[in-house]
Amino acid sequence: MPGISSLRANANATFTATITAISEARDVTTSRGPSRVADATLQDETGTTTLTLWGDDIPKYKVGQKVTVTDGWVKDFRGRLQVSMGRSGKITIQP
Repeated sequence: MPGISSLRANANATFTATITAISEARDVTTSRGPSRVADATLQDETGTTTLTLWGDDIPKYKVGQKVTVTDGWVKDFRGRLQVSMGRSGKITIQP
């Protein structure tokens, strides 16, 4: 399975990594109305990236968990690659 170093902007990605940090959730207003968002830092042996967690997904994840992101959407946000779930993506916690 490819690692974080193989992520490319404007493409889907599937990879496994460990959550090394999760930011405090913050309130934002989106085109769909108010929501909460937090950033999880993911790391594997090839690098690190940020995973955007929205709303009810935020409390599901904890630092130290190993997760597989399937069909995550990669975008360039302020010069850094960031992964979100998009329409078809999912996050699976590994045992």
